[in-house]
Amino acid sequence: MGKVTLARVDERLIHGQVMTNLSQNSDANSIFIVDDEIAKDDFMKQVFVNSGSRTGMTIKIYSVKKCSRYWELRKFDDFNCILLTKTVDNMYRLAKNGVPIKALNIGGIAKRPNTEFVISSVAIDAKMAAQLREIKEITGADIYFQTIPSSKKVSLEDGVKAFDKVKP
Repeated sequence: MGKVTLARVDERLIHGQVMTNLSQNSDANSIFIVDDEIAKDDFMKQVFVNSGSRTGMTIKIYSVKKCSRYWELRKFDDFNCILLTKTVDNMYRLAKNGVPIKALNIGGIAKRPNTEFVISSVAIDAKMAAQLREIKEITGADIYFQTIPSSKKVSLEDGVKAFDKVKP
């Protein structure tokens, strides 16, 4: 049976030193990119498979539905994977579908309207904060914000304080 050694949300997906460091600091033998749009795009799939080849790991690309089904039916076979999504929503859907997540690193989400910076490279909105909290409830995962492995970790609780409603 396989497992998720680390889950990460990063809009850049596989990129440079971050993924090299993450792949070397885990017992992963694969990277699963889970994104519905990329899973339909043969050119982009090839780009990510080629860019991930420097890690020496097997690179798989799935839609949320196919990844969830793969876990349900085959428990990821013998793959110990870094589970990688571009969005909190995709990670949320995987958790809701029963994919086990023990550690979730939020590492790169660009600033957009109605989002707030949690750390310098991660900006989320109230919906994402609620989804992250629910992922924690569903999975019990250690959820934290951290751009690169050598930077300080910010816990989910500390990171989403800005989204807490003050009750009168």
